[in-house]
Amino acid sequence: MLDRLPFLVGLRYVRAKRRNHFISFISLTSMLGLMLGVAVLILVLSVMNGFDHELRTRILGMVPHTKIESQAGLVEWQALAEQLVERERVIGAAPYVEQQGMFSAGGRNQGAMVNGIHPDWEDQVSIIGEHMRQGQLSDLVPGEWNVVLGSMLARRLGIGVGDRVTLLVPEASITPAGVFPRLKRFTVSGIFSVGADLDANLAYANIEDMQTLARLGDAVGGLRLELDDLFVAGSETQAIVNELGAGYRGTDWTASHGSLFQAIQMEKRMIALLLTVIIAVAAFNIVSTLVMVVTDKRADIAILRTIGATPRSIMGIFIVQGLAIGLIGIAIGVTVGVLLALTISDLISWFETTFGIQFLDAGVYFISDLPSQLQWGDVRDIVIAAFGLTFLSTLYPAWRAARVQPADVLRYE
Repeated sequence: MLDRLPFLVGLRYVRAKRRNHFISFISLTSMLGLMLGVAVLILVLSVMNGFDHELRTRILGMVPHTKIESQAGLVEWQALAEQLVERERVIGAAPYVEQQGMFSAGGRNQGAMVNGIHPDWEDQVSIIGEHMRQGQLSDLVPGEWNVVLGSMLARRLGIGVGDRVTLLVPEASITPAGVFPRLKRFTVSGIFSVGADLDANLAYANIEDMQTLARLGDAVGGLRLELDDLFVAGSETQAIVNELGAGYRGTDWTASHGSLFQAIQMEKRMIALLLTVIIAVAAFNIVSTLVMVVTDKRADIAILRTIGATPRSIMGIFIVQGLAIGLIGIAIGVTVGVLLALTISDLISWFETTFGIQFLDAGVYFISDLPSQLQWGDVRDIVIAAFGLTFLSTLYPAWRAARVQPADVLRYE
């Protein structure tokens, strides 16, 4: 019976009505604090995970994981692509020709990067085909000088499918009449939208047309590679360059977008740390609750000691009581947090539709809706951290309870 004493008495103290309502209020406040802290931490980390996932799938779905280039240009690129795809980490390869230029239409000018692509190979390294609003990549037929524009780029130029647009490239052509910038008229054959800033500064044309415009002959600018794990891009790029030998160079996605991912990871860690402090404050409120309970139950402690309860059993009683309060708050917080994390996107969409308020403007942020991705590993870590803080907060009051001397208490009873 004495072995079960801490659980029986500790759980009874949790359920018992108290003469001192202030103790009950502090206990309820501690429970609510833990609940809110755990729920908010789960929700915020899920939203941060959602932003991270959207960045990976949208931006890095358009940006190559790795680019392999040659100083003299790649002529036999098909053979090199087949060679690289045989590597364990490489799952796709496609040729490209990049050309920075300025589009002009109806008196409006807008700078953009034009990617010359092979429509039959591009799906191996890019998600552009999945985000075509109008037209298809197959419309980029060699010799027809068609171009696919990002939705924001097309909107800024005030043009749509079927309209003509002039591309000015920063290379001069020397003619008997003088030096003139190189110009070429394109027909807009499609518009894509990935919901990111790439919609404003990226365009696609057929690789053969861009080879002609850049005067590359049969050579391409390089190969874009898709890897099975984007976080090994740095080491894999270096390994490929070392294997190919002199004359080749490689760059990976971290050169252009690595700082963005590092910023998101840093924000996630800092937010998790700040919200963990909130959980810690709520958990250590249990200290004050248990200290007052110990003071209120001194007579009960003395009686238990006289019938054979050990100091260890007395400590166990108040540890069980504190953990019970904490576990109730943590359980409710996990339930609320998980439900919010799974439904926050729909809730925000409903709120925007009902009240006509837009939280995320696609013109400012790279997405227009609030993403959320629940990861059970985060939930596990939050529960462990909250439980650990709760356990630590019970030790001092339980130790004080174990030091109560029955003779001193019963002398005045």
